[in-house]
Amino acid sequence: MSNQHFGSCLCGNVKFELSGNFQSFFLCHCTRCQKDSGSSYAANLFAKGGLLTWLQGETSVITYQHPNSLHTKSFCQNCGSALPTLADSINCVLVPAGCLDSAVPIFPTANIFVAHRARWCENVSCVPNFDKLPK
Repeated sequence: MSNQHFGSCLCGNVKFELSGNFQSFFLCHCTRCQKDSGSSYAANLFAKGGLLTWLQGETSVITYQHPNSLHTKSFCQNCGSALPTLADSINCVLVPAGCLDSAVPIFPTANIFVAHRARWCENVSCVPNFDKLPK
């Protein structure tokens, strides 16, 4: 498994490289992750001791720290895409899986905070699947 990972935001203004291995890949269903992802959960990879290098656009990265919590989110100020965050308190780089341009090297290791799972996402296995936008 490669320990070099590359990613970017939707508008392409911000690009980064992460050196390190991912130990965990959590699908977090907490209400804070629902709010900041705009979906039923956030898909975050954790690289303990990882080294994050901004290749371009670092001045466009904004980091929001939710008051009285460890919940932090970094994002591109131009397009709003989620970007990696340095979690100094746990010596870790948190990487939203969707911002990686290189392949995600591990499968999710756990669903967390499932007691807060969005009700509309409890049983999606019976929902029809399409390869593109249905007509």
